[in-house]
Amino acid sequence: MPLWLEGRSGLAGLAAGDVLTATPVYPPFLTAPGHMGRKLRRIDLVEKEGLWQWDWQALEKEAPHSRLLLLCHPHNPVGRCWQDEELEKLAVLAEQHDWIVCSDEIHCDLILDEGKQHRPFARLGEKAAQRSITLMAPSKTFNVPGLACAFAVIPDAGLRRRFQAAMAGIVPHPNTLGLVACEAAFRHGAGWHQKLIKVLRSNRDRVEQAVAALPGLRMAHVEATYLAWIDARGLGVDDPEKHFEAHGLGLSDGAAFGAPGWVRLNFGCPAATLKEALARLEKAC
Repeated sequence: MPLWLEGRSGLAGLAAGDVLTATPVYPPFLTAPGHMGRKLRRIDLVEKEGLWQWDWQALEKEAPHSRLLLLCHPHNPVGRCWQDEELEKLAVLAEQHDWIVCSDEIHCDLILDEGKQHRPFARLGEKAAQRSITLMAPSKTFNVPGLACAFAVIPDAGLRRRFQAAMAGIVPHPNTLGLVACEAAFRHGAGWHQKLIKVLRSNRDRVEQAVAALPGLRMAHVEATYLAWIDARGLGVDDPEKHFEAHGLGLSDGAAFGAPGWVRLNFGCPAATLKEALARLEKAC
């Protein structure tokens, strides 16, 4: 993602600005700024009453030093579907501190809680839209990442031109198969998608019930995505990833997300596979 662009029409330049994100978060959010010669500033999300939330005080402290917010929306790995009030607070901070907001919304079609819906950051209003870069793809919802078709929605023409210039020669164009699959998924995949959500919702409930019954493990409720963010620090093992792997279960190491002692479980799988995974999880505990 070549996002660190020198100069912005109508927005302050990024030359002296740092990149801000909230952890735990998908690992490339933590590594991309350094690859582009930018300093990463990170704040920790906080878990309150079984729900991951923003630490607004910490965010406001880091805000003046940052020029780009990398927003994960819905959030990977904590599974939050950010609500209007939270997004509006972020939009206010973006306006006050002249941020560009790069919102990764690749999980936006995977809202599991009934009554909740995804609202793109750029739909908060014209001011928010003009400082936004929204990243999307069919790959998560329709399981076609190998076809490599993703896209960015950038309402501001000047920002869009500079984004295109920065990615030239670095980011490849989508291939024909990817484009056809993307169109087919979005045009004809509604029925399949509805069935998928039912499966993922059932899998989510099974994981949450299983983890709640196991000693040494805990997790917050998953509102969106197909990922369970599990606190394994109570097991008292030095390396939870290796511990579970020794019991035949491959989980993502929380250290890569900025949270050692945690693991991430992908429950986007058939019910029979999940049943076996949870049996191994129980044995490991």
